[in-house]
Amino acid sequence: MLDLPGLRPTTDRIRETLFNWLGQDLTGLRCLDLFAGTGALGFEAASRGADYVVLLERNKKAYTNSVSNFASLQSSPVHGVVEILHRDSLEFLKQQADRSSNLIFIDPPFLDADLLNRAVVQASRVCEDSTGGGIYVEFASSRPREEIESLLPNWYCGKYLEAGQVKACLFRSGRG
Repeated sequence: MLDLPGLRPTTDRIRETLFNWLGQDLTGLRCLDLFAGTGALGFEAASRGADYVVLLERNKKAYTNSVSNFASLQSSPVHGVVEILHRDSLEFLKQQADRSSNLIFIDPPFLDADLLNRAVVQASRVCEDSTGGGIYVEFASSRPREEIESLLPNWYCGKYLEAGQVKACLFRSGRG
């Protein structure tokens, strides 16, 4: 297990719930795993047939660990393209075209509320979920859900859970 300040991998229970919400088949989806950490969410999306998955991690140790994890997973090759980038997620998002991804995972360190806020706002511009997907946001249980919802005025929280110190929403577009 990688021990880094602020790294808080999504628990197995939460990940299982998220992918039950999304379904078994993510074929055709373009996914971004912002603040990838161990890469678990992005790798799971790739294993479910996503066409293109980009994992972004700014921390060098976490990035190196994700590359290593992916190499060990290649005994079961994935169908789509997986890219693991050592980059800042916000800078990457700012460079993406409007509505160019279908599923975006946002799970930054909980101590930086502003980082979460800025990522969510950018994701709402980049995400186009009419063929499935959405914006998945994991945040500290101390934060009101309404605070996150207010950052996404044209989206609604279609699925929600609370588990321990974590709240999670899967946002869907009102464009649908």
